[in-house]
Amino acid sequence: MGVSSEDVVVIQKQQVEGKRERESEGRIITVNCPDKTGLGCDLCRIILEFGLCITRGDVSTDGKWCYVVFWVVPRSTSVNVNWGNLKNRLLSICPSCTVTFYFNSETRPSVSPVYLLKLFCLNRAGLLHGLSLDLKKVKSANISMDNSLSPAHTLLQIHCIDQKGLIYDILRTLKDCNIQIAYGRFLSDTKGYREIDLFIQQTDGKKIVDPEKQNGLCSRLRMEMLHPLRVITVNRGPDTELLVANPVELSGKGRPRVFYDMTVALKLLGICIFSAEIGRHSTQERQWEVYRFLLDESPNFPLSNNRARNQIVDRVRRTLMGW
Repeated sequence: MGVSSEDVVVIQKQQVEGKRERESEGRIITVNCPDKTGLGCDLCRIILEFGLCITRGDVSTDGKWCYVVFWVVPRSTSVNVNWGNLKNRLLSICPSCTVTFYFNSETRPSVSPVYLLKLFCLNRAGLLHGLSLDLKKVKSANISMDNSLSPAHTLLQIHCIDQKGLIYDILRTLKDCNIQIAYGRFLSDTKGYREIDLFIQQTDGKKIVDPEKQNGLCSRLRMEMLHPLRVITVNRGPDTELLVANPVELSGKGRPRVFYDMTVALKLLGICIFSAEIGRHSTQERQWEVYRFLLDESPNFPLSNNRARNQIVDRVRRTLMGW
């Protein structure tokens, strides 16, 4: 008894006429499987890894079974998406549809293995970018909660400027705070803003009525949405180091495509990377994934010049945020 794997994840091409090339490559991703806390976050992480942008979404669940629909498009015409691989990746994180799943729903998810990749070869400009995956000013986000529209759920409403990984950052935060989504809707307008409505509840099935909990969740969401990454340059002896840090999920997973986007930005600036390190740093509140790039001198961006450093930071941040 159960649902065929072919029906768990379905990817269909959007039938849209008269659209731009990027939009004509869009797909509708439908996920129909048992529910689990953080499933939406896991789905968005994989979609982000494949270089896709979620233009619209609908999520609904009764606490046992969920139905998710995402409308996605490639972020650029240069992105060549392997839709078969995407479907397999999405299937891999969906709970089993067999009856035995309901008798083992308390089992802990396994931690993903970590691998070390080393490569030695002749150097050239843009090398690290080739090895990775094949200012509009930040405005404040409007976040509000309403308990009057549903007897069992709190309505979380978000209106903010769109950026790369926005839905992932929202769902990642809710997952880490043990907040469940019963129904969700994600919309984008032509002016570059997002409208997000989520009916949420705590793991005990109750609404969020405590004002302190409401304020704490809103503050956490605002911080994670507006500042999901930290980008700075620092001196490392006589050299200059570019640092990018992003929070790690409680499950141990880091943000997708950070290395790829960093190397894209530096390649476009014509800046070579002398060495690159990726590590984890723990604080009292959370764990961070830290990318450390030791930069080579560039005639167009002298690293001893503060203005040039600021231009590098700005370009890297814009690429990471999709601006």
